[in-house]
Amino acid sequence: MAAYTLPEGFTEFDMFTFGSALFVGGLLGFFLNAISIVSFLTVNEMRTPSNFFVFNLAVADICLNVNGLTAAYASYLRSWPFGQDGCAYHGFQGMIAVLASISFMATIAWDRYHQYCTRQKLFWSTSLTMSGIVWILSISWAAFPLMGWGVYDFEPMGTCCTLDYTRGDRDYMTYMLSLVVFYLMFPAFTMMSCYSATYKHFKKIHHHRFNTSLPLRVMLMCWGPYVLMCIYACFQNAKVISPKLRMVLPVLAKTNPVFNALLYSFGNEYYRGGVWNFLTGQKIVEPVIKKR
Repeated sequence: MAAYTLPEGFTEFDMFTFGSALFVGGLLGFFLNAISIVSFLTVNEMRTPSNFFVFNLAVADICLNVNGLTAAYASYLRSWPFGQDGCAYHGFQGMIAVLASISFMATIAWDRYHQYCTRQKLFWSTSLTMSGIVWILSISWAAFPLMGWGVYDFEPMGTCCTLDYTRGDRDYMTYMLSLVVFYLMFPAFTMMSCYSATYKHFKKIHHHRFNTSLPLRVMLMCWGPYVLMCIYACFQNAKVISPKLRMVLPVLAKTNPVFNALLYSFGNEYYRGGVWNFLTGQKIVEPVIKKR
C-alpha cells in the first residue's frame, strides 16, 4: 500500500468518520434524487412545467451527491488521487451544483406562490427559459475561479476541493460577497416573501397544503454555518478555526440534497404522486386547490 501523510489536525479515525459521513449522505441523497429524476422521465402525468423545476433541483442535487461521493472515496484513500487539475474540476462541478440547487429552491418558491395564490398558469416556455437561465448563470459564476476571480483548492482534509477561503485576498472577498448577495440573500428573500404570502393564503382558506416555513429553514440550517465561515474568512484568517470544524460545516452543507428530495419531491403534492406511481404502478390523483 502506498504511504501517505495524514493532514494536520486529523487522525485515521477522523478521516474514516468524515469519509463515512460523506458516503452515507451522498449515497442516500443520490438514491432519493435518482428516484425523483427517473419518476419525472418515466411517468407522463408528471411532466408539467412546475414539476420541471423540481426535476432540475433533483438534477442539481444529484450532481452535489456525486461530488460528495468523490470526496468520500478520496477520504477512504486518505489522499486526493486526481491531481491539482482534478481538484479544480471537482470544485467547479460542486459549485455549479450548489448554485443551481439554491436557485431552483427560490424558483420553486416563486412557482408555488403563483400555484396557490395568483393561480396563474405556468407555461412550458417560461419554465424552460427560467431553467436554462439558472443553469447558464450557475455555470458562469462557477467558472470565474477557473479564470482567476477566486481559486479552487483543497479543503483541510485534502480529499475534496472548494473555493479557497484561506487566502482572504481581494479576489476572494469580492467573489464570495457577490455570491452571498446573489446566491444566498436574494434566494432567501425570494423564498421568504413567496412562502410568507402562501402561508397567508393558506391561513385565509383554512387549509395548509405544506409547511411554508420549512424550505427556507432547511436551506439556512444546511448552508448558513458554512457561508458564515466563508464570510468570516473575508475579514479574518480562517485558519484560526480548527480544521475539524472547517470540515464539519461543508459536510453538513452536503446533506442538503437529502432534505431537498424529502421536501420537494416526496413531500410535494404535485410530485409525490408521480413518484408513488413509478414505485408502485398506481395512478396519480391530482390535488384540488381551494379557491379564495
